[in-house]
Amino acid sequence: MLSLNDYLYSGDTVLKILHCYSDDLRENGIKNHNQIDLVHSNFLIRISELLQHNEFLTSQSQRILEFYKFMAREYPFLAFTLKGRIKSLIRAEEKFNGKIVGLVYKHYLANGTFPSLPELKDKLSKIRDLIAYRFVISLPRCHLAQGQNRESEEIKYLYELANALPEILEEHGFASQLASSNTAQAGSPLCEDVRPYYKDYIFGQKEAGYRSLHITLYDNLSRSFAEVQLRTKDMDDFAEIGPANHLGYEKRQEAERARRDKIPVGECQYFDEAYERGMMLQKLDLSKIDVNMFSAVDNSLINDGCGLFRGRLILPYEHLSRFQNDLID
Repeated sequence: MLSLNDYLYSGDTVLKILHCYSDDLRENGIKNHNQIDLVHSNFLIRISELLQHNEFLTSQSQRILEFYKFMAREYPFLAFTLKGRIKSLIRAEEKFNGKIVGLVYKHYLANGTFPSLPELKDKLSKIRDLIAYRFVISLPRCHLAQGQNRESEEIKYLYELANALPEILEEHGFASQLASSNTAQAGSPLCEDVRPYYKDYIFGQKEAGYRSLHITLYDNLSRSFAEVQLRTKDMDDFAEIGPANHLGYEKRQEAERARRDKIPVGECQYFDEAYERGMMLQKLDLSKIDVNMFSAVDNSLINDGCGLFRGRLILPYEHLSRFQNDLID
């Protein structure tokens, strides 16, 4: 079985690693009639193309910025940030293999059988968050009226922004995509006409405490998908530096082991390989790997300027409360 871990010790660039891993997966898929390896190879090619041919990001990010301008104009009392990123190689590999493990596990629990190959391939083709933009808002205490609760006021504004976002961005070449799962529940503050497009992890909060609103957009100009996330600062802190942080592996490892215990070893090759790859990545010691332009003292002290681990930053913008800049003139 091929795994990304095998390619991280040669001193190659991220692009060279992507090409080598993708080529070998394709060769292995053809040789062993493993169609998931072929899907995997194509998935890595998509990432490689984003990193190599990303001129479209200038146009895309500028059009996403139109919503930022709307926020600055209509909500001058809010402070907020806008960031964009391409999912890093390690995160993307975790996502792909985790998707297989989750799909097989859910299908097996529900039916006692494994999903068909066409079903797996269809679901894997719908990973659409390789490009993501995040709006994080905060309501300064000086703008709170007496007796107002800061958290509830921020959430109120967050849903107002979520309701406005699809129409504004559709005017600039984007098309909102129906949420594939975890669709926002009836009764949430989302308007009825936008609710089907959102994954609402606030009203329908995840067990781990992660909270955010997610919507997937199709960019008709670049013919690519992008995910937009909306959070309050407290939600973002919880996700990035709190218990929900991607770096906190213990709960994830426990969940993955529980899934492994339910699926008979050797019964589903795709599950076995995806599970093993995922566990290998979780145990990866970043300080030991050798990738050009990457250095890590340990798993916490990391300098990643190449999109290997944390992700390649597309754009950062910050709007301070009651601060207007040239972007909204």
